[in-house]
Amino acid sequence: QVQLVESGGGLVQAGGSLRLSCAASGRTFSGYAVGWFRQAPGKEREFVAGIRWSSGNPYYTDSVKGRFTISRDNAKNTVYLQMNSLKPEDAAVYFCASGPRLTTYPNEYAYWGQGTQVTVSS
Repeated sequence: QVQLVESGGGLVQAGGSLRLSCAASGRTFSGYAVGWFRQAPGKEREFVAGIRWSSGNPYYTDSVKGRFTISRDNAKNTVYLQMNSLKPEDAAVYFCASGPRLTTYPNEYAYWGQGTQVTVSS
């Protein structure tokens, strides 16, 4: 059974930074893609960033380009999301997910973490 565990969320002022982590247990991320999604109250879950484990190639939604960076640590089987210049509109519960291919559609990811709250004060 694959388990994903996110950490690193919290409260930060606008303009600040946070780093989220997504650690996998049960199997490695090798051969899979990992995506970060977020969901704000009353809104649909949206894709934020993703990475193909084999190549390390990242992909970002337009609203976070230049501010967020996704990366991986093979040895720790962990994916990170470095979030800089945070804005109030970035506030949401952030989830990591793993699936066979990198896609922006949450339904195509088989495994999900429990989520971590990011709050950005203005």
